Amino acid sequence: MNQAKAGPGSFLRPRLLPARALLAAACISALLLSACTGSSPGTGSSPGGTSTGSPAAPPSASQSDTVQPPKPEGNGPELLRKLDLNLTLPWSIVFLDDGTAIISERDTRLIKSVRNGHATTIGEFPGVVPGGEGGLLGLALSPTFSGDRLLYSYFTAESDNRIARTRLEQSADGRLSLGTPEVIFSGIPKAPTHNGGRIRFGPDGFLYVGTGDSQRPEQAQDRNALGGKILRLTPDGKPAPGNPFGNNPVYSYGHRNVQGLAWDSAGRLWASEFGPDVNDELNLIKAGGNFGWPEVTGAPGRAGYLDAKVVWPSTADSSPSGLEIVNGTAFTSALRGQRLWTVTLSGETAGTPVAYFTAQYGRLRDVSLAPDGTLWVLSNNQNPDFALVLKPPR
Repeated sequence: MNQAKAGPGSFLRPRLLPARALLAAACISALLLSACTGSSPGTGSSPGGTSTGSPAAPPSASQSDTVQPPKPEGNGPELLRKLDLNLTLPWSIVFLDDGTAIISERDTRLIKSVRNGHATTIGEFPGVVPGGEGGLLGLALSPTFSGDRLLYSYFTAESDNRIARTRLEQSADGRLSLGTPEVIFSGIPKAPTHNGGRIRFGPDGFLYVGTGDSQRPEQAQDRNALGGKILRLTPDGKPAPGNPFGNNPVYSYGHRNVQGLAWDSAGRLWASEFGPDVNDELNLIKAGGNFGWPEVTGAPGRAGYLDAKVVWPSTADSSPSGLEIVNGTAFTSALRGQRLWTVTLSGETAGTPVAYFTAQYGRLRDVSLAPDGTLWVLSNNQNPDFALVLKPPR
């Protein structure tokens, strides 16, 4: 496999000094005082930083030795409050216009609402078959939610991954409940890992879907397969008009496991993607683009493939899941990396990633912009899980 070379938008780990062994020994001793890594309990990871649901090993020496890039001038995201919501493996968060947060829980199959700092169960989503990284995953609200009140969900069923929509009913006293789901798209391959799962409506009103290669890398290069893709669908689950390969839901291909989708102010689509044991990526998505997996990862400059705009050479530093873009800055939540990465965007160029909250709050699954301008970040497998409410930099 071709690994990333140094280039714009990427950063590489500096060479370790001969004194590394002495530093590592000192770090081990300092762990008694929790002064070396500050790690939090979490889950283990398969190659590429995806959750396997088993306890995590302590961060490796390579994590401890990573030299963080200098922080930019001014303030980064500011922690306003930590909401102890007693969540269990939350996966996705979306917001109603009144600020109510709607959250999916992967293994419990529950959808919950958060108001005034308290979580309430709305209902259990039927047909979900949790297992490995599968379960109740991404959520998206209809672009016309104020009229149709449709909530879209990506979930793992008995034989595949599917997308369904259901009405989010609201009673006179404000209580929310789930209507009967309608499956609008099915056949996305499933596996214990690499199920993708992020869904989001774009500025064009179409539904974009990040899928994984479901442990079958070869299908990522097959434009007739649904795994290892970003799909573009109508709200009814049909291939969107104008897709690059005719009456085909595929929008871009050559992906390994896409779990973050977001648009910048100019309407450009960006996606975060898990690498194998190297080269997590932030990609600028082009219609019909081939992003290389499994032939290449990162930014090797190979003809016929689109390079990543940002490459994290070590998946222990990132494993990016959720993605949000605010004021020209991309925010991606890191699972194995246990931090929030920020990347300044300028047109089609991405700057050097900068990390915040490293090892302070454990694994981070999703990040989403609330109507009041705050950023919410979901923890992952902290037993119980919580949400961080941040003020993004201006």
